[in-house]
Amino acid sequence: MLAKCMRRLVLAGLILCVSAYMAAAIQTLDQIAQKGTVRIGYIADEAPFSFKKKDGSPAGYTIDLCGKITDEIGHKIPDVKREYVETTLADGFNAVKSGQIDLLCGAITINLDRRESVDFSQPIFLTGASALLRKDSPEYLQILFLDKRPVRAVDAQSPSNSIIGVRSDTTTGATLREALGPDVPKTRVADFATHQDGLEALEDHRIDAYFADRALLISLAARARNPAALAIGNRLFTHEPYGIALQRDDSAFRLLADEALTAFYQSDDFPKLLKTYFGDEAPILRSEILMQSIPQ
Repeated sequence: MLAKCMRRLVLAGLILCVSAYMAAAIQTLDQIAQKGTVRIGYIADEAPFSFKKKDGSPAGYTIDLCGKITDEIGHKIPDVKREYVETTLADGFNAVKSGQIDLLCGAITINLDRRESVDFSQPIFLTGASALLRKDSPEYLQILFLDKRPVRAVDAQSPSNSIIGVRSDTTTGATLREALGPDVPKTRVADFATHQDGLEALEDHRIDAYFADRALLISLAARARNPAALAIGNRLFTHEPYGIALQRDDSAFRLLADEALTAFYQSDDFPKLLKTYFGDEAPILRSEILMQSIPQ
């Protein structure tokens, strides 16, 4: 009798697990169909990937790609609407995980730690971390990030007097702290809520360098009070593939997103989009993204 009860409990558990898996697999499209709305989360200070225009509406390279995915959803769910939800990086992952957001758009690095809580589309961009400096920043930082040749012996005490800024809750911030380690224990790392805050601190001499993905630094430097006083690092210290965050355990929705992206990558409109946001770097960026994309 006990063995029979145990078998029933095991069977019931298996049924619950299978049912939960099947529900998760169709959850996103079902929720979109019920609400009639795709909820697109975006991070507002990650130009040119996601940002606010003067009228307050969202724009950017990743926003446009999320739009292509939404177009594909519209083929399955007619008259679907779009709702844009401004969020932060940390809150955005939680919103995706809980189903409050269907797509999370920004300069979002795909890594294994994040895939424990959310899933990702195929890569949409490839970059790496470097630093934005003032041209009067300490020489050892210019040697490190700009690959500049020293004109004199570098002051051994310089690292102890320096502050490098990062945006909080980012993979680049974690990378910087790990890289500094015990070698330069007195070099401080300062966290900032937004990239714009970090830029202002750099310009005001409150920090000596700002560490972030190079694609973001290019856009950030262009918005500086005096861009000519700044220099963008030409050495990359990380490999950062970007993706659009999705809910986990939903292979059908991830496939839809990847199909929409692949179709757009192969269209004549993709080079035009890259040109809009990245200028003359568009051809090489297109080649890099196509090399990493999922073929049809």
